[in-house]
Amino acid sequence: MRRLLLACLLAASGFARAEIIDIDNAQLDKLSRSGVPVIDIRLQSEWEETGIVAGSKLLTFFDEKGKADAPAWLEKLKPIAPPNQPVVVICRSGNRTKAVSQFLSQQAGYATVYNVKQGIKGWIAGGGPVVPANQSIASCKAAKTC
Repeated sequence: MRRLLLACLLAASGFARAEIIDIDNAQLDKLSRSGVPVIDIRLQSEWEETGIVAGSKLLTFFDEKGKADAPAWLEKLKPIAPPNQPVVVICRSGNRTKAVSQFLSQQAGYATVYNVKQGIKGWIAGGGPVVPANQSIASCKAAKTC
């Protein structure tokens, strides 16, 4: 019984290390500048509509119908942001990234996941700069990583 309790405590402590942190614009700016990868999970049409945070990696998670191939997406993410390093995820308003953050933290083994709680819309509303997505879209399409 004692061993079972110890095993449960050890397992729980492993889950406790997985952390999802909601961040605001100032934190996004700081993390981006410090080199933490920013993964924009939106659709191409959304990238084109609003632009992107400079330096973001474009990697759509949900398709137009709201479906996702999480294992395939994760294989594209790992070279950009390995599980043992922090990662920032951003979408339009912060709703989709809540689910993606939970997936990364609870199922994919990511230790620290930053969720931009108001998404690109909040970033823009707060005066955050964006860049056109065309060049980044062309690059990720050529590499088959978007």
